[in-house]
Amino acid sequence: MRIGIIGAGYIGRALARLGVQSGCDVMISNSRGPETLGSAKSAIGCKIGTLEEAAAFGDVVAIAIPFGRFRSLPVAPFVGKIILDANNYYPDRDGVMPELENRETTTSELMAQHLKGARVVKAFNAILEKHLDTDGRPAGSPDRRALPLAGDDLEAKRVVAEIYDRFGFDAVDAGALSEGWRFERARPAYCVRLDVDQLKAALADEGPNVPEGSWRQ
Repeated sequence: MRIGIIGAGYIGRALARLGVQSGCDVMISNSRGPETLGSAKSAIGCKIGTLEEAAAFGDVVAIAIPFGRFRSLPVAPFVGKIILDANNYYPDRDGVMPELENRETTTSELMAQHLKGARVVKAFNAILEKHLDTDGRPAGSPDRRALPLAGDDLEAKRVVAEIYDRFGFDAVDAGALSEGWRFERARPAYCVRLDVDQLKAALADEGPNVPEGSWRQ
């Protein structure tokens, strides 16, 4: 499998490491250009390229950028691609978005509206970077962590569930993109170590948000 990664921050680099470790062919990119990514190439063992090159390269393309910049992404390179949308909305960083504050839509629905023609799946947003590196386990392990996903394309979700498994995690399908709010920032399912049954219960919890930052363990 070939994975293109847009964004070379903590999550982007962690996904690149997991991809290489699991035998995937990986290309990472950032907004500043491949000339700034020499350390990623040597430390991770991945390819480096421009955003357009990484998008063209990947059978699957992970997007892990500050969410407030998502509208700066060009649309054409992502048409037809399965997108791993690992983004999260932080108002202090991204600016206040009333449609998200009022739960009129979700982060991944906004991403899908912008990237028309892409097959967007919300995934890898509900885990901290350090836990991506440490929490993966072989299939069947009693302490295997589960991660949520959401999307409107069933085949794309199947592919993403396979990636979760390949990277050492169980997958729990939360439903359509419109259900992605259930594991956005500050929800009970956000960035907490849970097994499959615990994650399903957290996704079903429609109560208030958890205290800001309580998930940073």
